[in-house]
Amino acid sequence: IAFAEAQRLLGAQRAEQVRDAAIRLYSEAAEFARSRGIIIADTKFEFGLDAAGKLHLIDEVLTPDSSRFWPVDQYQVGISPPSFDKQFVRDYLETLKDWNKQAPGPKLPAEIIEKTAAKYREALQRLTGETLA
Repeated sequence: IAFAEAQRLLGAQRAEQVRDAAIRLYSEAAEFARSRGIIIADTKFEFGLDAAGKLHLIDEVLTPDSSRFWPVDQYQVGISPPSFDKQFVRDYLETLKDWNKQAPGPKLPAEIIEKTAAKYREALQRLTGETLA
């Protein structure tokens, strides 16, 4: 949503607090990822308040399910780069002519599942230097 809408919904002070926290989180994560060859093209952060009104980061953050990760070495302006995220599944689903985009979703072929898992594993390896056993 536009920041003006966030201000209307949350109040100016709370909206600024959320915005500033999100920018700080993204900036640090993007710098870290770039140093490991990944562009965080976009992501989402979810925030909530506790009973005392304190702001908390909630839900998953900076995963291939909540972000789009692109390889720095393959990025070109104006061209959709390969990605290490769920975009691969979305692209596959867009090819289906007989699915109305309503739940439940179609069963994914094993090949799509394995290629998606490989993309997630590559993101893990690039970002952490670790592999899954």
